[in-house]
Amino acid sequence: MNTLDIHHFWQQGDVVTHSVAIILLIMSLLSWTVMLLKARQLFALNKSVQYSRNTFWQATSLQESVEKFGKQRFNPFRDLVIEGHALLKHPHKFSSTLGGHVDLSDWLVRGLSNTLDTNSGKLQSGLGTLASIGSTAPFIGLLGTVWGIFHALQTISTIGQPDLAQVAGPVGEALIMTAFGLFVAIPAVLGFNAINRRNRIVLHAMNRFAHDLHAYLLTGARVDTSITDLTNITDQTSITDQNSAARYEPTHPVERSA
Repeated sequence: MNTLDIHHFWQQGDVVTHSVAIILLIMSLLSWTVMLLKARQLFALNKSVQYSRNTFWQATSLQESVEKFGKQRFNPFRDLVIEGHALLKHPHKFSSTLGGHVDLSDWLVRGLSNTLDTNSGKLQSGLGTLASIGSTAPFIGLLGTVWGIFHALQTISTIGQPDLAQVAGPVGEALIMTAFGLFVAIPAVLGFNAINRRNRIVLHAMNRFAHDLHAYLLTGARVDTSITDLTNITDQTSITDQNSAARYEPTHPVERSA
């Protein structure tokens, strides 16, 4: 009588079956590691949105806001402020250099956009791994099932006149690999979609802040904006989106000296 369990399937399996199972196990561990790390990162970013906006707009000067941010491990808003401060100190004002012929607004847009792109890449890290696991794990599991059924049929063929119980056992055990592949793929796909949506929300918050910062650096205006939590932000991510443009009112000119 055949026993229908994973232990028996593992004992009866060959190198191919064992390799497929090990690969799926590694993929599962990798996907859960990525999802936990990204969840931790997004949780920290969610908390930093209001803190970063308050830190910047409540500072008395650009230099003070840079000092208040300190040395945080990963804060895109801090990176934008530091980059904006560095752009104002850049010697583009000297006409003898190539940078001197670049308009200040264009210079700021280019620098802030580069910072946004860099941080966007950090936010997107790991998503490729989840996408690959979610799309390939079912097929790897199916490969294990097909190979397991083939291996089981070879064994059954040597019996001569097998009954239903002798056929159902090995075939049922082979189907475990398909279930294992789906068990690996489904969390990876769900995690990818959830993280990707949260990333778009964070990117939109970064673009709003970059727009406000650009206005301040260019005109010395203090933005009149209410602190917005990430849960109230839509998925729009364009820095030039007129619908997401913050209102700003002129106050004092910005300090452009080093």
